[in-house]
Amino acid sequence: MSTFDDPFDANRRLRAEGCSCGLHASEAEHRRSSQLQCVPVESEEKRYEQVVASAVLRKIFPQDKSRRAFLQSVGAATALAAVSQFFPVGAATEVFAQGAGALEKKSLKVGFIPITCATPIIMAEPMGFYKKHGLEVEVIKTAGWAVIRDKTINKEYDAAHMLSPMPLALTVGAGSNPIPYTMPAVENINGQAITLAMKHKDRRDPKSWKGFKLAVPFDYSMHNYLLRYYLAEHGIDPDADVQIRAVPPPEMVANLRADNIDGFLAPDPVNQRAVYDGVGFIHILSKQIWDRHPCCAFAASKEFVTTMPNTYAALLKSIIDATAFATKQENRKQIAEAIAPANYLNQPVTVVEQVLTGVFADGLGTVQRVPDRIDFDPFPWESFAVWILTQMKRWGQIKGDIDYAGIAKQVFLATDTTKLMTEVGLTPPKETMKTFVVMGKTFDPAKPEDYLNSFAIKRPA
Repeated sequence: MSTFDDPFDANRRLRAEGCSCGLHASEAEHRRSSQLQCVPVESEEKRYEQVVASAVLRKIFPQDKSRRAFLQSVGAATALAAVSQFFPVGAATEVFAQGAGALEKKSLKVGFIPITCATPIIMAEPMGFYKKHGLEVEVIKTAGWAVIRDKTINKEYDAAHMLSPMPLALTVGAGSNPIPYTMPAVENINGQAITLAMKHKDRRDPKSWKGFKLAVPFDYSMHNYLLRYYLAEHGIDPDADVQIRAVPPPEMVANLRADNIDGFLAPDPVNQRAVYDGVGFIHILSKQIWDRHPCCAFAASKEFVTTMPNTYAALLKSIIDATAFATKQENRKQIAEAIAPANYLNQPVTVVEQVLTGVFADGLGTVQRVPDRIDFDPFPWESFAVWILTQMKRWGQIKGDIDYAGIAKQVFLATDTTKLMTEVGLTPPKETMKTFVVMGKTFDPAKPEDYLNSFAIKRPA
């Protein structure tokens, strides 16, 4: 294969021995050649063009001496024009750029809800992870999950922070027309809690909660499914014995203060803000229901993933890279400072720190130390998706025969995440399915219908 038949090889050689403009044998020669009119690198496309042109010149003039003499006699810009007359530099540049993973789109809009579950998506903007991977991303604070869903469907957002059940619901058509969606990364694990109004501090037994009005962020949410699971395991029918309503996270504390609700199962920092404001106490962390459960996710339409593969890969890698940084406890205070401001979470840094570090006041006079109150692991276990689908069916959101494993594989893109986790220094699991325990009950993803049929409290089929 000739030099210019392999532009990647040419690129490697230029990095090793070339100059910044791509048309000299070395940077020293570039600096010495004051008579040459070097073409400035104005863009990635121009840089690729120079790499291709340089490879062609190396083929025409194999000897460095003769190539330098030619360049010195006509100038770099003239040399580039001359080469273009005899060789399709433009076409070769396009091929090279695509082969090098050129981004189809650099400026993106990503929607998020102002909660700590979105930490990797949010922090990647002020902490430079998007720029590191060649993207200009505007993260846009959004009022609620229905708005996130609609703006993503309408392509006002290129991708979004979503609740992990939402891409599944969109794909199967639960609550909307079916639209193929993907969830290549889990944003956070754990990170939720049941918080009750202070007036209920002596009503800690869920069996005494009949008549309660409770809030969750969205119908298709882990919050809804975990709250229903927790209530049902204590003999409370979540549809008959209590009222469960959807309330956007930014409005939850105000509703608790106004006595519109008795409590909520919410993402943080909502729970900690209720404690900070003295209107609620943390009854139980969600990790005590199911340790290391998924919560929120990075999601995008199947169309975005397939039509902009390089942009998608860069965006996903940015978020996984940020996630790797967030996994380290020593980085959590720095992250809290980055995401607390008004354009992101709009919370006191103290509140965000208490959530991220796991050293927090519970509202009952105790300071708790739970380092993994919230944690970050991007791997989208397909068994998570299977469990979510069982709960959708349990509560009547989907009906009939369900291809659990097929839908899980279609939506939770574990293969993509595995590759990129390795590239940023994380260790992905070797399998995509696993068993886990929810409130003492083992879930086997190979037997979803057996699991579903084991519950005494569920909606009639």
